[in-house]
Amino acid sequence: MSTQQTALSPGRANLALATLFLGMFVLGSGELLVVGVLDRVAADLHVTISEAGTLVTVYALGLAIGGPILTALTIKLEKKIVLIGSLALFIACNLVAVLTSSYGLFLVLRFFIGASQGLFIAGAFIAAMTVVPPERIGKAIGIVISGVAMSGALGVPLGTLVGQTLGWRGSFVAIVVGAVLTLGGTVALIPVVPPAGAGAAHQARYAFAPRVLAVLFLNFIVFSSVFATLTYLVPFLQRVTGISGGVLSVFLLAYGAATAVGSFGGGKFADRNAQLTLIIGSVGIAASLLVLYFVGSIAWLVALALLAWGLSFYSIVPSLQVRVISLAGPGGQLAQSLPVSAANVGIAFGALAGGFAIDNHSASAPVITGLILGVVTIAVAWGTSYLKPPVVDESSPAAVQSVPEPA
Repeated sequence: MSTQQTALSPGRANLALATLFLGMFVLGSGELLVVGVLDRVAADLHVTISEAGTLVTVYALGLAIGGPILTALTIKLEKKIVLIGSLALFIACNLVAVLTSSYGLFLVLRFFIGASQGLFIAGAFIAAMTVVPPERIGKAIGIVISGVAMSGALGVPLGTLVGQTLGWRGSFVAIVVGAVLTLGGTVALIPVVPPAGAGAAHQARYAFAPRVLAVLFLNFIVFSSVFATLTYLVPFLQRVTGISGGVLSVFLLAYGAATAVGSFGGGKFADRNAQLTLIIGSVGIAASLLVLYFVGSIAWLVALALLAWGLSFYSIVPSLQVRVISLAGPGGQLAQSLPVSAANVGIAFGALAGGFAIDNHSASAPVITGLILGVVTIAVAWGTSYLKPPVVDESSPAAVQSVPEPA
């Protein structure tokens, strides 16, 4: 399979990747920011905390459903224009959200903000793949994904701090400023990226092929396993490990930093052998959760388990993306947006499963739930390692913008 490359010097390519990293960091922070200022949003809009929490759900739906729809609708457009348009939509919707006092309008805006992020993510992966040589595609994807990891590690805590100081509207303004900077960088540094050679209907035949759906299920089960535990990690640390206050933030920051490191390294692993990376990373996730369960009362061992967990988790995320794109073949551009949809569904399912476990058992139950799902992940990762990309006539227009299969 071939990928249309854009001839850039290494320095210019790095600047382009840095711009895409910034965009993923800013938009990722915008996604999670509301969690840290939920109480202030609820009070300001005169709704309950649970109603304000719906803003998170609606955003996830926008990203999971709206993102692929917008990607399909813009599949024939030049990708730099798509990136600029997605950022403009993100900025406009967030500005209106800052100015509105209507909870209903805010809900609608959050859906479109999520959809704009989904569209940006798909375009960012395509742009990243085209500015580097084929042998560096996995590393480029890892750099882009690390922006999301960094948003969880740094963006949300910083945004929450701003929100506590300037109010939740001030934190959203900070997100808008970051998005404007990204927009400027996109205009100046991202090269023209050719559109897909085939339309959405043709690409869908490949993007939703059984082999791609199998890896999307792996994506779903990976995020289900992690978020069944991660969603309820604070109660575990408080009740089982016995830590609280500022020390909690240190443990969570350690996990977040590990995910960022994992995403950078995971890109290199994806270039070398994406299939094997998925198996090893899945084993690492399950093993880390097993250790976390048994050493939960020993703080320093818990910290080590969290570091290993974060490294294992995000080390396989670039490989998940690479495998979906490569297995989609000529449907690669449409398939770009599907892993994030599968991940968000997995996050929702994992949080639900972990919530059921902690409500009916103990604070350690979500860890066991995540471990069970993690064991399933290993089996699915092993099974999908035998899947091969479709054989496509390289001379056909439909073959454009595919990604080479890693070794």
